[in-house]
Amino acid sequence: ERGCDESKNVCKYRYSYGDQSFTKGDVATETISINSASGAPASFPGTVFGCGYDNGGTFDETGSGIIGLGGGQLSLISQLGSSISNKFSYCLSHKSSTTNGTSVINLGTNSIPSGINKASHVISTPLVEKEPKTYYYLTLEAISVGKTKIPYTGSSYYPNNDDVSMKGNIIIDSGTTLTLLESGFYDGFGAAVEEAVTGAKRVSDPQGLLSHCFRSGSAEIGLPEITMHFTGADVRLSPLNAFVKVSEDMVCMSMIPTTEVAIYGNFAQVDFLVGYDLETRTVSFQRMDCTNTI
Repeated sequence: ERGCDESKNVCKYRYSYGDQSFTKGDVATETISINSASGAPASFPGTVFGCGYDNGGTFDETGSGIIGLGGGQLSLISQLGSSISNKFSYCLSHKSSTTNGTSVINLGTNSIPSGINKASHVISTPLVEKEPKTYYYLTLEAISVGKTKIPYTGSSYYPNNDDVSMKGNIIIDSGTTLTLLESGFYDGFGAAVEEAVTGAKRVSDPQGLLSHCFRSGSAEIGLPEITMHFTGADVRLSPLNAFVKVSEDMVCMSMIPTTEVAIYGNFAQVDFLVGYDLETRTVSFQRMDCTNTI
């Protein structure tokens, strides 16, 4: 399924993803053009991509495909590299009854905020070098539930190396929906959330996927503020970032436990301009309404 047939001048590929989705097809090159701030499209000849003819899993007919934003050699970001100053950002929009949830991605020098300061409300945290380079690793030091700060210590994924488990202990990923937190930490974290929720009782998720769900009677559910304490960056989440409404009277946390690598998912990133500077090796966060950035 992979390899090249020189007689036909064709090379094949096969990629699979963590959610069991997969794509198979032919490797191809093309000149891609992207709209630019100057008005004239920017062209990038010789860009390598996969022309998939056998795709399965979470692919559907409404999507044109997948753009790779990771650190691997074949991702779009790695291929464009210095031509976009090794910088990109995205602003993931929320869906509502009045918005269609269209999001935006920016490439190049002006794609990320130039000033990290209190006035602009931009905060940043270092990227940690780790293998595999496909992923972007951050260091999560603690999570606060309201005013209760819970240290994020230990990791079952790196059980024998405390230094490794603390530095770069979570992956930031735009393609994973939920946030996955180390199961040993999650027990105390979930208990703190349950204690802080008002006007509702804890119930089981009917779908069996989410860990902490809460159902109200006639009262409005009071949800605590969740703050992610990355190295040098305290990211305050709105209820939209940390909870998902599954029915009229039930909400569930969009964070679940894992015994594998922790992931900071895209629900937690909604309505933030998330900037990646791969030269200074930092990720920045700026709260904004992403429905108004297009």
